[in-house]
Amino acid sequence: MANRETNKVITFGCRLNIYESQVIQDLLKESGTENTIVMNTCAVTAEAERQAFQAIRRTRRENPNHKIIVTGCAAQINPEKFASLSDVDQVIGNQEKMKLESFLSKDPSRVLVQDIMSSTQTHTPVVSTFDGKTRAFIEIQNGCNHRCTFCRIPYGRGNSRSVPLRDILSQIQHLVDQGIPEVILTGVDITSYGEDFTPKLTLGLCVQEILHHIPNLKRLRLSSVDPVEFDESLWEAFATNPRLMPHVHISLQAGDDLILKRMKRRHLRQDVIDFCTRMRSLRPDVVFGADIIAGFPTETEEMFQNSLDLIEACTISFLHVFPFSPHKETPASRMPQVNRGIIKERAARLRQKGDHMKTKLFASLVGTHAEIVIERDQTGLTEHFASLIPDQTLEPGSLARVKITGHTSKHLLGTVLSC
Repeated sequence: MANRETNKVITFGCRLNIYESQVIQDLLKESGTENTIVMNTCAVTAEAERQAFQAIRRTRRENPNHKIIVTGCAAQINPEKFASLSDVDQVIGNQEKMKLESFLSKDPSRVLVQDIMSSTQTHTPVVSTFDGKTRAFIEIQNGCNHRCTFCRIPYGRGNSRSVPLRDILSQIQHLVDQGIPEVILTGVDITSYGEDFTPKLTLGLCVQEILHHIPNLKRLRLSSVDPVEFDESLWEAFATNPRLMPHVHISLQAGDDLILKRMKRRHLRQDVIDFCTRMRSLRPDVVFGADIIAGFPTETEEMFQNSLDLIEACTISFLHVFPFSPHKETPASRMPQVNRGIIKERAARLRQKGDHMKTKLFASLVGTHAEIVIERDQTGLTEHFASLIPDQTLEPGSLARVKITGHTSKHLLGTVLSC
């Protein structure tokens, strides 16, 4: 059996990639592969792809004797582009990276990438562990049936397809049995979960089944969600089950209606306001995060200000800011572009707004109590997805009750009350 230290998986991008990288690590070990580095790429922006190319060159310089395999969304969409690099030994697709046989072949094809759009199922091997991590990402869905004008991800992931509920329950139970206290449900478009089943399921029913059948799962969390695709079962789960964490990350992208229409998003500004209002009425302690794009084509200063105002109106505390960078294959690349300097400046203002909103949240939490999951670096993650530094050294993976006593710009500070 190969020594795991001779292999490495380098992950770019989303939480789904984090989960899949752990699967790849397990498959490398199971296959007996040695001296191999897998680059699990992202294609969410042109900048993400550029960073992948830089990382490949750097990795080759630092590891001249290793085999380098490139996979992930960027490799799925442009396999020949990566295969043309002398630093790359093999390119495998998003379907192939999840299969043991892709790493067992003694004479592998240089490019092993199939048509992702023809895939009707998602392959989900059971993850043995998350390398000592205290939280685990679980894939419940892959692909996307929508075609936002800025996004290439459907062409890297295929159409939406859901993981059978029994497989999700089995995977989560296995991880809980290994001592994992918190699970995050992830995918490309998780609010579309179950639409491809007969009879159809919903994300809310999936969440309720998890909470019902796995009572020893301490904390359940969702990754990014579409605000107009919440089903009633999901609203009910948030209203009635405290093990479903009061933190909701919204796939927002913009706060101006015309820009949202040009993005071909499914929501408008008022939809987001209504969503946050209803969620806060059900869970008064809920905290919101959001993805947002700075400088989408045709965005004026007034349109940008609408995004800033929406962040304030909805009290969105955690922002993931993406400066717009066009992919030539997308409709948005053919729209009138915003000056790069203006994009950079607006991204900075969004990050400044995000820092301000996070500081407001942290200040409001001082004097309250929270439960934290202790991370390997001795920080703790609260129910609201805020990082906290406790005043004691505690066992990673353990749960502790703390009183929040202060904060820095990045962390809450707390006194341990019990653990």
